[in-house]
Amino acid sequence: MSTIEITTQVAVVGGGPSGLTMAYLLRQAGIDVEVVENRSRPYTVDRVRAGVLEQSAVELLTKAGLGERLHTEGQKHDGIYLQFDGEKHRVPFADLINRSVWVYGQQEVMKDLLVAHDKQGFSAHYECDNVALHNLLTDAPSVTYTQNGQDVRITARFIIGADGFHGISRPSIPESEITHHERVYPFGWLGILADVEPSTDELIYAIHDDGFAMHSMRSNTVSRLYLQVDPEDDIANWSDERIWEALQTRLGHPGFTLKEGPITEKSITPMRSWVSSPMRYGNLFLVGDSAHIVPPTGAKGLNSAFGDIAVLTPSLLDFFTTGNEKGIDAYSKDSLDRIWRTQNFSMYMTNMLHRFYSDNPAQDDFDYRSQLGQLRTVVNSRHGMAFLAENYTGIVW
Repeated sequence: MSTIEITTQVAVVGGGPSGLTMAYLLRQAGIDVEVVENRSRPYTVDRVRAGVLEQSAVELLTKAGLGERLHTEGQKHDGIYLQFDGEKHRVPFADLINRSVWVYGQQEVMKDLLVAHDKQGFSAHYECDNVALHNLLTDAPSVTYTQNGQDVRITARFIIGADGFHGISRPSIPESEITHHERVYPFGWLGILADVEPSTDELIYAIHDDGFAMHSMRSNTVSRLYLQVDPEDDIANWSDERIWEALQTRLGHPGFTLKEGPITEKSITPMRSWVSSPMRYGNLFLVGDSAHIVPPTGAKGLNSAFGDIAVLTPSLLDFFTTGNEKGIDAYSKDSLDRIWRTQNFSMYMTNMLHRFYSDNPAQDDFDYRSQLGQLRTVVNSRHGMAFLAENYTGIVW
């Protein structure tokens, strides 16, 4: 059986929110794009991922015509709560810096993107096996894969690697040409989805003697909650009753009632920070989790990917319309400058809000009390709260 040959201007590897947003924006501008995804279309929608969008991400989606449902069904939040020592303090983003965030799950973003792509008359190539990248240092790099037993080759001018941390794009770069920076945290997040009305109007970030806890939400009827746990723990050890008991303990404070309901999903996710540099190799560009991941404490995962897209898309358009390579040549450096600022904030939030345990209880107690001092410094200072607000709502692209 002969190989099917496809020629396009841009090939995007990865049909998640990063890849589909990139493809949609390029197609809007008249650029030919093909998207390759190894999973099924339903799988890309069903994955439970990020739920907080920065203001710049909302502006990007809105400008692209992807914000109608976001603005009607998403929840605009003008602040967050920091909770410690049995006290809850609000950081008022809108009052401090006139910026906000939106609670709108990645699954909802994916639904909007798929509808938009269908209206364009385009669809990703789903359930592609044996995906591989070739000739990345040439002006005609290619993506090969097998779909339903048929071999396919897509030849493009550029390839966008948007296939996540476990994808094929980053490993396609020779190890001699890329540097990996990593920090692994000694804890994970046990996350649940529960069919229960949120017990709070805005996100609560809490540190307790027992560890970190967080109350988020996905809608007016679905709550998303997290607990700091051992990353090696087995979710089978956590019955629904044990989870709710731990959440009640860590989130409890005078005058607050945590509503409980049926838990529909639960899992434990290890936490790490990762950056790969550079984010370009030849005519392959890395976007989102394929190049960098962050602990979720600062709500930066999907937002960081949108930042990459906001930088790379106009640079590619400039190249295709004028031949100017200045933007694409600067992409890696410009993105990494922003990413390291994002990594710093994510680490700041993670270190401030989680318990770190060692074999030295006296040191652990000292560190915990120092964290409480840091939190009190933040909430007692307008400048401290403004720093948090500026970074949490997102670096302006």
